[in-house]
Amino acid sequence: MNQILEVNFKKNNKNNNKNIFKILFTFSLLLLLILIVLIVFNINNLINNQKLSDKLLENYNISNLYSYTNLTTNLNNNTDSQNSTEIFGIIKIPKINIKYTIYSTLSDEQLKISPCKFYGSNPLYNGNICIAGHNYNNSIFFSNIDKLDANDEICIYYMNIKFIYYVTNKYEVNENDLSPIYNYDRNSKELTLVSCNNLNKNRIIIKAKQK
Repeated sequence: MNQILEVNFKKNNKNNNKNIFKILFTFSLLLLLILIVLIVFNINNLINNQKLSDKLLENYNISNLYSYTNLTTNLNNNTDSQNSTEIFGIIKIPKINIKYTIYSTLSDEQLKISPCKFYGSNPLYNGNICIAGHNYNNSIFFSNIDKLDANDEICIYYMNIKFIYYVTNKYEVNENDLSPIYNYDRNSKELTLVSCNNLNKNRIIIKAKQK
């Protein structure tokens, strides 16, 4: 009798283990499927945003947007004539092989498409132009600005004029530190690039000056 009970117990236990394994296997497959869908969705979003950014750059013709008259007025009045426009200009960094249009204002949706200016006037005047860009840990937007070194070249195209900046410093600050925006030489023309370090949540800061 005991042997029969023991056999039945082992059999039931084996069946229970099989059922548990099936449940775990099914659950794991479901999780894997959800993960794959999320990854594909994110990759698709990145690709679409990159296409939008490329299209934006392709369609952006500075010479048609800004005339010599606008430039002269801007110089004489010491004003930024682009405050009311959507596009500030173009940023090109040869070392990391990027070229993007720059939005003149910053928003979460615009940052998904292209870098955004969020502080400063324009390259014609002394001051600090601050531009933010996402870091997707790939080659898109500002993902590779941490690879820049002293004297590397950053080009800003504004009002059909090319302005060249040279990197002077590279460092990180915590996400609440605003010092890179306001700490600059008031007698020079400076550029600050800002992106995220996704490993420690700090901000990657690239400082550059016109020469």
